[in-house]
Amino acid sequence: QALKPDRSCQNIVNDTAVKRLTNGLPPCSTNTGAYCKARQRLPLAMLSTLVRHTGTLVSAQAPEAWLWYGRRIRLVDGTTVTLPDTAANQSTYPQQGGQKPGLGFPICRIVAITCLSSGAVLNAAMGGFKGKGGCEQTLLRSLLDTFESGDMVMGDAFFGTYFLLAELQLRKVDALFEQHGARKRSTDFSLGKKLGHHDHLVTLIKPKARPDWMTAEQYACAPETLVIRELEVGGKLLITTLTGAESFPKEALKSVYKSRWQVELDIRNIKTTLGMETLSCKTPQMSEKEMWIYLLAYNLIRMVMAHSALMADVLPRALSFKHTLQLWLGWQISKIVSDNQVSIVGILTLVAEQTIGNRAGRIEPRCIKRRPKPYPLLTKPRAVAREEIKKQGHPRKVK
Repeated sequence: QALKPDRSCQNIVNDTAVKRLTNGLPPCSTNTGAYCKARQRLPLAMLSTLVRHTGTLVSAQAPEAWLWYGRRIRLVDGTTVTLPDTAANQSTYPQQGGQKPGLGFPICRIVAITCLSSGAVLNAAMGGFKGKGGCEQTLLRSLLDTFESGDMVMGDAFFGTYFLLAELQLRKVDALFEQHGARKRSTDFSLGKKLGHHDHLVTLIKPKARPDWMTAEQYACAPETLVIRELEVGGKLLITTLTGAESFPKEALKSVYKSRWQVELDIRNIKTTLGMETLSCKTPQMSEKEMWIYLLAYNLIRMVMAHSALMADVLPRALSFKHTLQLWLGWQISKIVSDNQVSIVGILTLVAEQTIGNRAGRIEPRCIKRRPKPYPLLTKPRAVAREEIKKQGHPRKVK
């Protein structure tokens, strides 16, 4: 259901009814009630476990050539999705504070960890957009067990905090983040141990103020100081726990940090290509299940891409997610899906036929060319607007 352009329950039930007829089976009802009840019975723990298992499986099969200096790189980023405007969704994932009641949509925040080499989702967490427990840092802390010793984490400037760096070092996990704006303004390369031009080691001191989320015991256990590396490359100020300038040259760090953008593309594929930008379930429990279903469908396509890349001896990031999705759906419609080895090799060969270009440094305006239809925004609750239309009719078009 998550893979198809029409993701309605009715479409899935209709598709099943047609398949039964064409295969000579007794016809079934096209009523969606039984299907929706079956979806509700799906255990949430099973769905989340399947996503983590498939992500780990794809990542573990990565050969040495897909790694960076023999290290597995984990990308971290957050995003938001909207939900249907129901009382249950508003209670758990309230709309933004600047919107009047009845005019906005429930909104939630999602933080995901993906694998740089394969693109698979390794884990994710969902929380409210506003209020306690809804920030990206809080959601990431619930996912720290995803990282293993020897991994390297890359993220944007929001994640490079003292206590996260300390926790990652404790787990023997390295990090590479962009420097936060507040510290960026105070960076002085004349201090610390110089490693090269605009490249040095500095000692960070533990903040005196204990964060609200941190217990007194956790604060006491955090190290009093941290030694990190600051470097300026390509107009960006980066911080990392990889302190060896010879083992990890400045240019290598610059090059690998450019690939952080891949997590933005991964999220775009999940939200735009698969359609998770707006969830459709009317309760928070089903909305969370829907998120995990989308991530599982995404990992299925990434698994196909990884197998195709291994067979064609190319990097998975050189293959097109959209192209693979189209082939997979076409394969199913053609009724040739089977365990036949020739058929499987054939579909993997087709996946590797189309590659995407290496468009490093490409810049596009964040604007749309196609103009939307000239409908005004809904500035009052829909029920009130309906009553006004009944009494006064639709407003005249503005010329």
